[in-house]
Amino acid sequence: MKDDVRQGAWARDHSASAERRALLGLAYRMLGSTHDAEDVVQETYSRWYTMPEGARRDIRAPLAWLTRVAGRICLDQLTSARARREHYVGEWIPEPVRDLGVWTSVVDGLDDPVDRVTLDESVSMGMLVVLESFTPAERVVFVLHDVFRLPFTEVAEVVGRSPAACRQLAVSARRRLAGERARPMAEAQQHRDLISAFKRACECGDFDALITMLDPGVIVHTDGGGKAHAGRRPIVGAGKAARLFLGLLRKQPRMELREEDVNGRPGALIRIDGATVAVVATEARSEVLTRIWLIVNPDKLHGWDRRAAGARR
Repeated sequence: MKDDVRQGAWARDHSASAERRALLGLAYRMLGSTHDAEDVVQETYSRWYTMPEGARRDIRAPLAWLTRVAGRICLDQLTSARARREHYVGEWIPEPVRDLGVWTSVVDGLDDPVDRVTLDESVSMGMLVVLESFTPAERVVFVLHDVFRLPFTEVAEVVGRSPAACRQLAVSARRRLAGERARPMAEAQQHRDLISAFKRACECGDFDALITMLDPGVIVHTDGGGKAHAGRRPIVGAGKAARLFLGLLRKQPRMELREEDVNGRPGALIRIDGATVAVVATEARSEVLTRIWLIVNPDKLHGWDRRAAGARR
């Protein structure tokens, strides 16, 4: 009997934990910020628990209710975020994350491997950056329907539009993504090998070697948010990108690079005296790096010093 009670309690706790992770993943894809995502989830549960107990019992699918509420809160946040980012110093890049398991959770899991890839892909830095170009309504519709598989009838309740209008928003969102997804990404091991070679070339100060692993039109985006030194415009071209990274290492002899997955893709940490001062997210196509995101805003680096001892060298 006691075992049954303990197992029942574990099942409830496990379900609640999985539910919360799913809501966090949903909010992070919509907002590109773990802090904002946590605020959304907290507000969502606050609204749930402030309802009368009888009203909660009448809700047959609590997760669906929580998802819709979180979606509405995110829609409001996205609208206000646009105004805030107009005053942001330099480029705004989504906050990088390291523990992909937290951000790709769903409560019941997905059986179709294609869906699994879509879930992982939707949290990559490249995808999040593209999502930033969507209107708030497009982003909410795309994340709820195309990533989390909510039917348009439920999505319509969130954005306050008809199901037909939501379908059109989804079509518009997919059209924006079409060009991005048409270009094949490098295989995971090929991408990882590129990062290893990139690290070695930077450490050796080998400009010529570094050039060979960068696309001639590579773009480096930097985000300091006015709190750390960073360029306000993208750096374009292999030569300029190589000089940027070699220059950083020359200026800071105590600086080191560590390989680390960033948003599910091979990337790197830049550390000084054991403290992470930058996260490098990358995108690779064919045999070269095509886009690099250098995040140095300290507000976006929380948590990146955990597990430092286990980081790859």
